[in-house]
Amino acid sequence: MPQSKTFIFAASLMTLALAGCQSGRFTPMQSNAPAPLAAAPAGTVTSSQLPPPAQATSPSEFPEAPGGTGDTEMAALDPAAQAAAAAGAPEITAGSVAGVWSVSVAGENCRVATPQTKFGQGFRAGPLRCPAPMDGVKSWNVAGNQLAFYDESGQVLARLYSTGSENFSGQTTNGQPISLNR
Repeated sequence: MPQSKTFIFAASLMTLALAGCQSGRFTPMQSNAPAPLAAAPAGTVTSSQLPPPAQATSPSEFPEAPGGTGDTEMAALDPAAQAAAAAGAPEITAGSVAGVWSVSVAGENCRVATPQTKFGQGFRAGPLRCPAPMDGVKSWNVAGNQLAFYDESGQVLARLYSTGSENFSGQTTNGQPISLNR
């Protein structure tokens, strides 16, 4: 009996070895791949020295930055926000802004989470299905009576002013009216 098991094992091993020799893995590869493309001429290459950079002698000689003077220039605020700013809207704190807000941007509604997690220009922000430009909000911060939302590169997307204990009103940097409430 032990010899028959050995014989069966040896026969199985031999059959397996012969089957492996008949595999297509050891034959030259026959594929239907297209022939390689011929090299195309690349043209000529020229070189020359660059002129030295022009030296500005005073700050007034520098060109204007694209998009105006940065985040200090923006369209006029909507009347409610202007009235709040003129009336001396109360100063706000990060703690009073933290939470989840209902947002209206040019008539479209969404939500923005404003946790007090340090990030970017102040604190992390999480827009929830908001229209542009609020869909790009990454952080927020407060300064005095103003709430600002920033994009990933730190550019201001919207500025708002407190119009009540649970309300903010303002404008996006592209001129759309925006309001927040709880």
